[in-house]
Amino acid sequence: MPGKARRRPHLMLVAGVASVGLALVGCSRSTDLAQPGGVQGAAANQPGAAASTSTGTPAPPATLTANVRPAASDVPVDTAVVVKAANGTLKTVAFTAADGTAIRGAFDAARTTWTAAELLDPGVQYTLHSQAVNADGKATSSTRAFTTSDLTLDQQTYPSVTPLAGKTMGIAMPVVVTFDIPVTDRAAFEKRMSVTSVPAQVGSWHWVSGHEVHWRPRTYWEAGTKVSVDLALNGVNAGNGIYGQVDRHIHFSIGEAVLIKANVSTERMQVLVAGKVVRTIKITGGKPGFETRGGTKVISEKYLSKRMNSATVGIDPNGPNGYNIANVRYAMRVTNSGEFLHAAPWSIRAQGHYNISHGCVGMSTPNAAWVFHRAQIGTPVEVSGTKRPLEPQNGWTDWNQSWAQYQAASALG
Repeated sequence: MPGKARRRPHLMLVAGVASVGLALVGCSRSTDLAQPGGVQGAAANQPGAAASTSTGTPAPPATLTANVRPAASDVPVDTAVVVKAANGTLKTVAFTAADGTAIRGAFDAARTTWTAAELLDPGVQYTLHSQAVNADGKATSSTRAFTTSDLTLDQQTYPSVTPLAGKTMGIAMPVVVTFDIPVTDRAAFEKRMSVTSVPAQVGSWHWVSGHEVHWRPRTYWEAGTKVSVDLALNGVNAGNGIYGQVDRHIHFSIGEAVLIKANVSTERMQVLVAGKVVRTIKITGGKPGFETRGGTKVISEKYLSKRMNSATVGIDPNGPNGYNIANVRYAMRVTNSGEFLHAAPWSIRAQGHYNISHGCVGMSTPNAAWVFHRAQIGTPVEVSGTKRPLEPQNGWTDWNQSWAQYQAASALG
């Protein structure tokens, strides 16, 4: 798209597919990488090899085929390269890009088919070298080069991932993947996306739109969980002539089990750690006409200090309901529409008694500092005591649907 500038990332290796009966291959031209240390036995020891017949009739030569044409210049990037052997078994397969990057793959149990474990990059020349042996141990070799179709950046969609790699998050943190160009074939993408954790926890993808998909566990994360996000999207057909631009692999952790419960009708907020109340705090919530929204919110941003100007939410700061306050301390965002938990020293008299804010949850500066340093981005804030509901997608609202409703927005059912 005009003005769009993004360098195409380097080719990325994808872990080979491993299952019972499959042997992984790290590709090389000089070594039989299906057997560590190279070929050790005679041809009769190759899988599927057999001695010549007693009549002395020579075995037919092995033949090699692949699903890419030699010297092709327009191979689609969503091609999973496959090599097949007839009248014999595959000995080695080496599949490399022009810069020498090796593309790994897997043999089938009979060792007559090899399939690449990843798709292709646009506008890249690849070389595919394979060798097979027949029943007499005689080798047949094949080398073919081909080039993939080139793509513009407007034909590729880039996945951005939240949270960032290596971060420690709260127990309600969803995985959020956004695409700069929309995905039409959501099922094709979802098949290539996974979230795993230690300890393992059941979860689901949930498509918000073609631009955005979330993943959350069925219940809040267990404290101390290690999470891995794997998006094998490079070359995947997104529909409408768009393809995934790059694979993404990130890891993050879950911190202690902090849960915040705010009741704006009683003007009290409890902070629980591992299910136990560790502090009860006097608060003030939204006044009539600006009621605090109810539901489960998730802290999405934290600021030691933030200017709060009502113009950002459509209210004239010079009007009767306007405000423009510099240096609001310990601000923790919970909605896109501008609700925060924060220090509100100007409302100390109201805290614990009545609600005077424009929707935020205000507390004393010492209490706000304590919450700020205990909570993480991803910490849940369950708000009750209000009739104003939290709108879908006004922040990370993943926890405001039943598990069945959440799963229903998966592209895979």
